[in-house]
Amino acid sequence: MIAILKYNAGNISSVENALNRLGYDCLLTNDAKELEAADKVIFPGVGEASSAMAYLRERKLNKIIQNLQQPVLGICLGMQLMCSHSEENDTDGLGIFENKVKKFPPLDLVPHMGWNNLEFNTNKLFDNISAEDDVYFVHSYYATVNNSTIASAEYILPFSAALQKDNFYAVQFHPEKSADIGNQILKNFLNI
Repeated sequence: MIAILKYNAGNISSVENALNRLGYDCLLTNDAKELEAADKVIFPGVGEASSAMAYLRERKLNKIIQNLQQPVLGICLGMQLMCSHSEENDTDGLGIFENKVKKFPPLDLVPHMGWNNLEFNTNKLFDNISAEDDVYFVHSYYATVNNSTIASAEYILPFSAALQKDNFYAVQFHPEKSADIGNQILKNFLNI
């Protein structure tokens, strides 16, 4: 079973719809036992970091997520919350990744919204993906580049487009909105 973490963030149903289109059954849940029993967990979201983390802490989901043993995929806000700290309302994250989340400097249009290609390392998440392929981003905050970075992109400055540590994977872009390339990345994750 694929569990999609349900919490006070937007865009969760878009991920559910994308998985259904690909022929996968999934369960929207914030139940600890269901999350722990799932074969894969997806942690999506669009929203604001501090209120999302408050929701997770109130329900002790922060500890559940940190201790999951199966493959976990964070998407957009989900990725940012998996990092150690966000400048968005000075929010401590889950600390799965040591990356800091920072606001883009106001040197160009923010949020970064649109299609960008990736520079990536060899990783199962990017099987059958080429450096010319584009994915869709919408974000005002970005994760810094460090040793967990498996893909980077550039908007004003280089940032982490994807992270991986142990069983935890995360992407800043929206695979559910990235057409065939995004579908391939979702399938790659589900095949890990």
